[in-house]
Amino acid sequence: MPKNCKAVKRELDDDVRESVKDLLSNEDTCDDSFKKSSLIVGSGRGDGEGKELNLNGDMDVEDEGSDAENEAARPAWNSKLQYILAQVGFSVGLGNVWRFPYLCQKNGGGAYLVPYLILLIVIGIPLFFLELSVGQRIRRGSIGVWNYISPRLGGIGFASCVVCFFVALYYNVIIGWSLFYFSQSFQQPLPWHECPLVKNKTTMFVVPECEKSSATTYYWYREALNISDSISESGGLNWRMTICLLAAWSIVCLAMIKGIQSSGKVMYFSSLFPYVVLICFLVRALLLKGSVDGIRHMFTPKLEIMLEAKVWREAATQVFFALGLGFGGVIAFSSYNKRDNNCHFDAVLVSFINFFTSVLATLVVFAVLGFKANIMNAKCNIHFDLVLYYFQSLRNTKKIVALLGNEVSHDLIPHHINFSATVSAEDYQQMTEILRGVMEKDYPRLGLDSCSIEEELNKAVQGTGLAFIAFTEAMTHFPASPFWSVMFFLMLVNLGLGSMFGTIEGIITPLVDTFKVRKEFLTVGVCLLAFFIGLLFVQRSGNYWVAMFDDYSATLPLLIVVILENVAVAWVYGTDKFFEDLKDMLGFTPFRFYYYMWKYVTPLLLILLLGSSVIQLGMTPPSYSAWLEDMASEKSLKYPPWGLGVCISLVVMAIMPVPVVFFLRYFNIIDENAGVVSTISYKKGCIIKESVRPEEDDDASLIHAKSPGSEAPSPMPGNSIYRKQSGGVPDAAPNGRYGIGYLMADMPDMPESDL
Repeated sequence: MPKNCKAVKRELDDDVRESVKDLLSNEDTCDDSFKKSSLIVGSGRGDGEGKELNLNGDMDVEDEGSDAENEAARPAWNSKLQYILAQVGFSVGLGNVWRFPYLCQKNGGGAYLVPYLILLIVIGIPLFFLELSVGQRIRRGSIGVWNYISPRLGGIGFASCVVCFFVALYYNVIIGWSLFYFSQSFQQPLPWHECPLVKNKTTMFVVPECEKSSATTYYWYREALNISDSISESGGLNWRMTICLLAAWSIVCLAMIKGIQSSGKVMYFSSLFPYVVLICFLVRALLLKGSVDGIRHMFTPKLEIMLEAKVWREAATQVFFALGLGFGGVIAFSSYNKRDNNCHFDAVLVSFINFFTSVLATLVVFAVLGFKANIMNAKCNIHFDLVLYYFQSLRNTKKIVALLGNEVSHDLIPHHINFSATVSAEDYQQMTEILRGVMEKDYPRLGLDSCSIEEELNKAVQGTGLAFIAFTEAMTHFPASPFWSVMFFLMLVNLGLGSMFGTIEGIITPLVDTFKVRKEFLTVGVCLLAFFIGLLFVQRSGNYWVAMFDDYSATLPLLIVVILENVAVAWVYGTDKFFEDLKDMLGFTPFRFYYYMWKYVTPLLLILLLGSSVIQLGMTPPSYSAWLEDMASEKSLKYPPWGLGVCISLVVMAIMPVPVVFFLRYFNIIDENAGVVSTISYKKGCIIKESVRPEEDDDASLIHAKSPGSEAPSPMPGNSIYRKQSGGVPDAAPNGRYGIGYLMADMPDMPESDL
């Protein structure tokens, strides 16, 4: 911005936006020489120095003692495809691969898709559209957006940043785990293919912990995590996972150091590669025996389960988190868009891409698990492998003989079965069916192996158990298993990175917009801080901390944040005003459907979801699954008192910015205009050639200018920013809120004598 008195010139296009027309309508109609306009923003400091503001809501801030040319313009996406890939990469994450298939398996198979799709349309798309709209309209991160909507609700943006930071801490640990497995996959056979052997002075034997569980389970808990028996037992750092965590944060830092200018290029690979891998896995799995059984099991609907409220609650929660609502990443990414971008189309497109990705991942998971179930079932089939069968039936027969007379009655065993001889697969299956039918709840306690494909497929596995145990075990039976293992874990790394980019952007963008710090320094600082705090998660007890943060740092805080976002737009700012802004921005009025969703339906459903989540937490005291080495199995343990304190602190710290900012603003401890554009003044300018900024599309902006007469401000009549040249001029913009992406306030006008 020039320091001397300069005005700027521009030609108005035929398709100029409504907000520009409102300003130009106040010009003297007879004065053709002043069809060009400029917008002066007073600093509110009384020194008359102004700040330039364009209609996109961007303020080109001029720092004292520095040239405005040194301030970089707001970056923009190189293409629409890059932006869509960024949003898809953020919303499509690890949850689509290991959470959605589990919920589908648990809640009625194919029937679960019906409530999920309904809630996606009623909750997901409207809220996703809302976040895209406010980010694109105001062109700021989450802090700036909610300061603009209502300064007293500015704490919503800070709460989003805190939640993003908490999630980033443990989410990158999962990427570190995937990097570790990826690095170990270049071996034949895979290191988790079979249990390790231990040699004593005379004999060799299988490690007892591995023999009691399985090779992949043992490798996960003992070799990868080297897990302790409880969260209270730290056990020191796991150096291999520490190196992997450092590598994960280094990748994130390098990709994000230039903001979307660097991460946007990475998105082409990180967002598209997982789809290549999923399709390859689906084709390969369909060629394996038993894959069709898995897919048939998935799509066999259990319609009666749809009547349970729990199914709808879990579907709503999955919709909520699948789209990344409340994190601030959606708002941050959309803030780099052109102001007239069709964000409604983007919201629908990304939401359905997310849905179909979940369905594709579920097909892959069930096809692979169907193959695994067929392998496990074959161990009970004498015609498949006599050695495997004999070992399996002998082991289970010994278990039944040991239980006879104690937990199993002799009357439950068919008379024709002779335990002194080899028990056939049919006889063994007949026994287990009788025992399962009679003993019901006590049957799992017997520890008998199942010989049914349906039983294998009904074993609900989610999260790390699915990715690092069940799926990993299935891949050991693939031909060329190292290749598929490399592809699978590289896919997990890319899925995680796509979500991490959006999460970090939800932290960096609001802070850069608010505090005007260098993005490079802030990015490096955040990544370093997160790495050192993340050392908590690479202790031997780190897996328990990951589970704690996953359960308590995001669920309730994000629900509260999104409820406040919805209320802020629909009830504080006003749905009618918001619709007018959308019409001005998009060029068309959105469907009336969104009006009723934002104002009534979605807030009500979110409050019900929040209430049910609180009730569920109250009914199930905080606990975690601990791996006990001597038992070689998981056991649910309660958190120690300090652990409960940490759980509560996570929720409180994430929500605390909302009431703190509200009370500071309410009691005028912090001026409500602090941190936002406080003063606006509109003037006619001289006609000279406009300088064009190559970094951004300025079609919707007014010309930047600065008046030398600004040192002597004079009172401005009324509260309007519009000057009265000839005839009456309304005191407010048509939408009642000025509707051009920034906040207006009273300010003495600039004198025209100097012109």
